[in-house]
Amino acid sequence: MKKKENNPKKIKKPWPTKEAMEQVYKMKLWGANTSNFYSGEGSHHPEIIDPYIAAVTSFLTSFKNPLRVCDLGCGDFNVGKELVKFAKNYVAVDIVTDLIAYHKENFIAENLEFYCLDIAADNLPSGDCALLRQVLQHLSNAEVQAILSKLTGFKYVIITEHLPEGGFTPNKDIISGQGTRLKKQSGLNVVAPPFHFKVKEEKQLSTVSLKNGKGLIITTLYKVF
Repeated sequence: MKKKENNPKKIKKPWPTKEAMEQVYKMKLWGANTSNFYSGEGSHHPEIIDPYIAAVTSFLTSFKNPLRVCDLGCGDFNVGKELVKFAKNYVAVDIVTDLIAYHKENFIAENLEFYCLDIAADNLPSGDCALLRQVLQHLSNAEVQAILSKLTGFKYVIITEHLPEGGFTPNKDIISGQGTRLKKQSGLNVVAPPFHFKVKEEKQLSTVSLKNGKGLIITTLYKVF
């Protein structure tokens, strides 16, 4: 991977997402553990992360030549750290400055890089496969659309979303950083209106049914045109 391709320019931020996510970690709104940063049970509970790690590992190791992976919205990196060894290069991105500074000091590998970027506003690093694990669900439709428009540079996109169980109206809009669409009995479907994300193939990699009717966490692989 060329270094100059993975040092994207920062662009003026039109959304308040950075401030919202910084507040999440500063006020420990998703909980806390021994680390200064904690991305919640969705990044730590074995019931949720084990099927994801297994599915993505199986996909990444299916290639003779390892892929260049971009983890867009890496959070506390509890999940990403399990995937680094299966990638040719692993670029992890998050919007929170202190979080990325922490990762640079605590997660070190020859094929691993970290960048602090707003993936809706800034240019993305280059790669073969983009991972967005429970990231888009926190963002407004405008931000989701801005991100999707940049994902055509990847051959593969793996998106994980927390969705309601049963029927629901997809893609109801929300204000970024103020919960998810679940509060509106909605969830993201990137190929549905208003996004119409164009893909060659779509394959569900894993599904986790949460207890007490708290919905499904579904990981989908998209092969992009």
